[in-house]
Amino acid sequence: MVKSMTGYGIDTFQMEETSITVEIRSVNSRYLDFIPKIPRSLHHLEMEIKRIIQDNFQRGRIEVYISISGDYLIQKKLQADWDLMDQFINHIKYAKEKYELNKEIPLSILSTVEDLFTVQEIKKDSSQFKPLLLQSISHAAKQVLSSRQGEGDFLQKDIQNRIKTIENMLKSIEARKEDVSVHYRERIQNRLQQHIGDTLDIDSAYLVQEIALLAEKGDIAEEITRLHSHIHHFRQILDQNSPVGRKLDFITQEMHRETNTIGSKSVDSKISECIVGMKSEIDKIKEQVQNIE
Repeated sequence: MVKSMTGYGIDTFQMEETSITVEIRSVNSRYLDFIPKIPRSLHHLEMEIKRIIQDNFQRGRIEVYISISGDYLIQKKLQADWDLMDQFINHIKYAKEKYELNKEIPLSILSTVEDLFTVQEIKKDSSQFKPLLLQSISHAAKQVLSSRQGEGDFLQKDIQNRIKTIENMLKSIEARKEDVSVHYRERIQNRLQQHIGDTLDIDSAYLVQEIALLAEKGDIAEEITRLHSHIHHFRQILDQNSPVGRKLDFITQEMHRETNTIGSKSVDSKISECIVGMKSEIDKIKEQVQNIE
């Protein structure tokens, strides 16, 4: 069954007073692109998160967002460099005496000195956190797969309808093929008669041969046969369970090529109308195929 490359999933879990939210967004991409948007404290789990993504997806740009609200994993602690503080205070006192400064110097000046205060992050034991996080990522990934499947079902129905429309137009062209061939031969004969008339004697066998060669150039039988084959192949691929986007894109290009060839050979207005309609449907299918895994 067809799967879209567009999807979204979200999962949240709690640890004490901390809330962890996992979001996964999937959009179109030629290959599988894993884009982690996670806190620095979780970078050591990036490869394990990537493996979960690879197990669930084969194509698409997969963005994984992890947000943590609370301090279950990391406790922040303010540190002061007391040696540096002593030096700073001593220099302030010396400056007041040296320059006879009477005004009090505010404590806020301490915050302007680099390295006097630093914030340290102390990691807590995360042995219970890791399996819960990976499980949450798997849950969000399953949601993405479900939404991609739902979108894929819609795409498949739309494409099937368009393929049916193309097939019906092709049958209309096929029904007119013989009439067009006869009409093409008659046009050649009439033009020869207009130019030659009775003034020049031409061997009838030679004339028939030349007419046949010219008529063959306008024959669309082979292109029709190949288009039927492409349509049949397209339907077979569309029903496969494996990723089919690239295969369908190639077949769509081949369908477009054959349709263009028929259009270039056509001397019939009704066939030309069908060709315009077929090319429009093929272009729409090509747009849809770009979103299929």
